Formats: sequence, structure tokens, C-alpha cells
Amino acid sequence: MFTGIIESIGKIESITPKGGDMCLSVRVGELDMSDVALGDSIAVNGVCLTVVEMDANRFAADVSRESLSKTTLGDLHTGSAVNLEKALTPTTRLGGHLVSGHVDGVGRVVSREEEARAITFWIEAPAELAKYIAVKGSIAVDGTSLTVNEVDGARFRLTIIPHTLERTIMSEYQVGRRVNLEVDLIARYLERLMLGEKAAEPSAKGISAAFLADNGFGSAGY
Repeated sequence: MFTGIIESIGKIESITPKGGDMCLSVRVGELDMSDVALGDSIAVNGVCLTVVEMDANRFAADVSRESLSKTTLGDLHTGSAVNLEKALTPTTRLGGHLVSGHVDGVGRVVSREEEARAITFWIEAPAELAKYIAVKGSIAVDGTSLTVNEVDGARFRLTIIPHTLERTIMSEYQVGRRVNLEVDLIARYLERLMLGEKAAEPSAKGISAAFLADNGFGSAGY
């Protein structure tokens, strides 16, 4: 688990193809590696990866075909800047929100505008994730915990302050950029809980308008 508070901007040192997947070597920048051991987790652009090699200045992690197909890690190249965060501990200050490091989908930057010293981004999420994105709710973009300021269908607006621009890779974002998205865990669990006993049925895919109507929501008195 992570908090979505980025600890360092790293750089991709090398990418080694390995039988259909790959191994990433990452220079860690300011990230303190003194308490990291082999097998520990580090989030790279919001993707939880396992450390398989390391020293004080770098670590290596294997990236599976699944991760390559569901995230933007396959877009990286040598020299790419990446957000880094070590896994949280029981004493970690939870400054962002609970982030699992399991990416739900890939979004796309559709707008970038300067707003005083901040930058406003509109990001388009995959249609299936729209229901989990709420105004003033939390979302992780490339592993950064952010507050949603506005929602329009599958698009949502973020206002990024100078500190976040300086401490993450968001200053690099331009229109068309693909970004990793992870929705709030609470929204996912709430949807599953609302299914009740139907959650055990093989065809149970989520909450729909028909499901709500069948269970009394939207009728008189609600």
C-alpha cells in the first residue's frame, strides 16, 4: 500500500526485454534506499513493483506482460522521469489517500491551462471508470494522490499547485499524454458491498440502473 505522496522523481536507467516482458532499472534520485530490502515494493508512476536488485542509488524491477498491457510502463524509455514512492509502514503519515499500486486504467490528458501559479488539467478516463470518479473525491494519477475538482462524464479536472508540479512529473504533462489511473478503493468496495448476496453470482459485474431499480432505489420515497 502507498499514500500517493511522491517521495522522489527517478529516471529510467535501462530497459531490458526478457522473454515478452521486461526489467526496469531505475535511478532513485532523492529516494532514501537505506530501509529498502530485496522483495520490497516501490511504486513507479503508481505501479507497485517488486525490488529484485538494488544499491543506494538504483533498483531493478521486473514488469510482467499484465502490467505492460494495463499501464503506461511500456511507454517509458531510457531517461524517462518517473514518480517514486516506497510502500507505507504502520507509522507513515497518511498525507494523501490509500493507494494500492494496482492501476485501474490508462487515461489521457486532454487539456492543460495555466491558472495563476497553478496548472489545470482535464484528463479523460476510460468510460468504465467514470462511475468511480467524484467531485472532491480522490484519484491517483501516475501514483500521485489528487483531489478531483470537477467531473464531466468520463473527464475530470485537476488543479495542480506549484509544489506538486515541482515534486512530481506532472509539469511534463502535455495534451495527449497517457497516464496511469487508480480510483479510490472506497468506491470499489462500496460498489461490491451494495451487490450483497448477488456478488457471489458469476454474472455479477457491478451496480447498474436496473440493479438499483430492482432493489428499490429511484422509486417513490427515495
